Amino acid sequence: MSQPRDDGRLPGVFAALGRGAARRRWWVVAGTAVVVLVGVLWGTGVFGNVIGGSGFETEDMEAVRTERVLQGPLGRHAADIVVLYESDRLAAGDPAFAGPVRRALDALPRERAERVESYWSTGDRDFLSRDGRAAYALVQLPSGVDQDRVRQYEEIRGALAAPAAEVPGMKVSFGGSTPMTHQVNALAVQDLVRAEVLSLPVVLILLMVIFRTVVAGALPLLVGLVVLPGALAILRVVSTYAEISTYAFNVVSILALGLAIDYGLLMVTRFREELAAGRDVDAAVERTMATAGRTVAFSGLTVGASFACLLVFPSRFLISMAWGGIATVVVAVAASLVLLPAMLRFAGRRVNALRVPFLPPPRVAAADRGRWYRLARGVIRRPLATTLAVVAVLLALGAPFLSVNWARPGDWVLPPDAEARHVTQQMAARFAHDPSRTVTAVVTASGPIARAELDAYAGRLAGVPGVHEAEVTGVRGNQARLSVGYTPDPMSPQAYTMVERLRATPPPPGAQAGFAGMAASRVDVVEMILGRLPLMALAVAVVSFVVLFLAFGSVVIPVKALLLNLLSLTAAFGAIKLVFQDGWLSGLLGFVPAGAVDINYPVLVVGIALGLAMDYEVFLLARVREEWERTGDPAEAVAVGLQRTGPTITGAALLMAVVVAGFLTADMVLMLMIGVGLTIAVVVDATIVRALLLPAAMGLLGRAAWWSPAPLARWWRRYGAAVAEGPYDGQRGENPGQRVPLGA
Repeated sequence: MSQPRDDGRLPGVFAALGRGAARRRWWVVAGTAVVVLVGVLWGTGVFGNVIGGSGFETEDMEAVRTERVLQGPLGRHAADIVVLYESDRLAAGDPAFAGPVRRALDALPRERAERVESYWSTGDRDFLSRDGRAAYALVQLPSGVDQDRVRQYEEIRGALAAPAAEVPGMKVSFGGSTPMTHQVNALAVQDLVRAEVLSLPVVLILLMVIFRTVVAGALPLLVGLVVLPGALAILRVVSTYAEISTYAFNVVSILALGLAIDYGLLMVTRFREELAAGRDVDAAVERTMATAGRTVAFSGLTVGASFACLLVFPSRFLISMAWGGIATVVVAVAASLVLLPAMLRFAGRRVNALRVPFLPPPRVAAADRGRWYRLARGVIRRPLATTLAVVAVLLALGAPFLSVNWARPGDWVLPPDAEARHVTQQMAARFAHDPSRTVTAVVTASGPIARAELDAYAGRLAGVPGVHEAEVTGVRGNQARLSVGYTPDPMSPQAYTMVERLRATPPPPGAQAGFAGMAASRVDVVEMILGRLPLMALAVAVVSFVVLFLAFGSVVIPVKALLLNLLSLTAAFGAIKLVFQDGWLSGLLGFVPAGAVDINYPVLVVGIALGLAMDYEVFLLARVREEWERTGDPAEAVAVGLQRTGPTITGAALLMAVVVAGFLTADMVLMLMIGVGLTIAVVVDATIVRALLLPAAMGLLGRAAWWSPAPLARWWRRYGAAVAEGPYDGQRGENPGQRVPLGA
């Protein structure tokens, strides 16, 4: 343990950083103002650099490779837009209905609509509804690039919708992959803004309630105001070298305020404790940075590392989420370690000024004998029974996840009243077939392919369960295109099996076949993520182990932390499956269950929730470590550590839950998944896991929790990040400086 120097100052980089920030506080404020200004004026330019669309696929997927071939001479044969024309008065064959629709479709220029098909151009009655009062048209757009097609759709949408102005009572709706992407992009922004607007006032009120004074409650918010523009500036830099999806802003939105509050709570609470112990303001800032500042640094390193592990996935969606998380963590830690100590020095003892009316005065919890202390002692007296009971409950809550049906985003993520969702529902209810339920096969051979062999192959594909039609729709040289219509929902288990059987069906002799389309893409996305998941798990385990060992000098603590944090996620995963696949609470949350769970979002929930779980782990264990070094009593260290950090962790979790719970008001199912999954994960981790399971596990381990092999223990004592001397002691106010052996 580090000893105070002869001049009374604490050694170590964090104590020095605190002294420097406090001494040069005006320069710190000026520098922060420049950073915020750059972020607002220049960083917000990232919104012009980001790319919309899905970003769930990668270039090496079979569906993507097949789509690339279709962009060549063979050509695509896709229904990019499904335009649904409905009337409650007229039949589709009535000239008053058919005339305006035909004129609108015929007027589309070929450079904007490569292929247009309808009942009037083909004579196929499948384009008409069974009751005759609705008809649809298919439009294939020229571009093979997702976002280019969105722009092309926006250009012709008005012309396609024009019949609604001519025919009384006509309704025009747009479905298909391109309108779906357009609608998802628009709703994602709306949901994000709504979540922030609803959660921010509640966060403000809770901060005042937790801190009991306006000055203390405002400090974490001040950090949050710096984090957002700073993170945008970093993303602006990243976007010049890599493609960043608009979904990156979801992570920034959640973490910017959440981490600022987490770190602000920890730092301000410790500062108030040091003042209550009789320190002067400068000493309180220094000791706050030497202890809580160190905790923030290691916590941020752990959270950032968790997000960095998402980079093992090649999809733009998850890479964007990773960069959004990394950028936010970097700025949150920097602001907490530089700006916050300067602001604490400005506030001084006025940190307890401007009391909130009608609330008790702020107080610093006693070092021991509080309710958190008594809870920990009670758990430690029965550690095995508590551990078994909590683990059994968490595993039971997570058990439903074992039967999850994985999917990828489609129109099912939209609210029931969205246009694309309406079109899909009408296709299923009123028409013979849904034209969007098509898989395209591309056959490539070394030479020309006999038509008889292609027809025979189409017959074999038509025999696959779930397929209602397969036909050759184009031949060019040594390549052929087949369109395969299918019946099951593209996100159903039946569709997954169907795609696997289609790909297993032998193509013509000497040829190879590839499949594209939503159902095929779903299989590729699921297999890509499941294939990379073990690599992500290994990366998280290794990085977390290294960081936690550097922080605490134990090889047992990192293993215990990983196991507990994974257990804390089980309840969230079980809830996601029950809600979004099985439909529990779907009426309350306002969505129609699709019978599946998007495989991207559990990965994202793991990235965010595991990072936050490590956050709370470091908060608690840092204080336990201080007491362990002071007393050498493992049970007392856990009890006092929980008493000291229990209110802080609970407050941080409550505020984070409020931030993410704003997404429960979202229209998009994807946003709802974030809200449900993260809210449950944060609440379970901060209550059941931190308050019960962690003390029980530490009670079972005893002194062994801090064990390391002798060589590692010696290395850590010499080079590791030891806790600075002088944690506040509620009884004596001094630290006896006892050194506890860590190694074997």
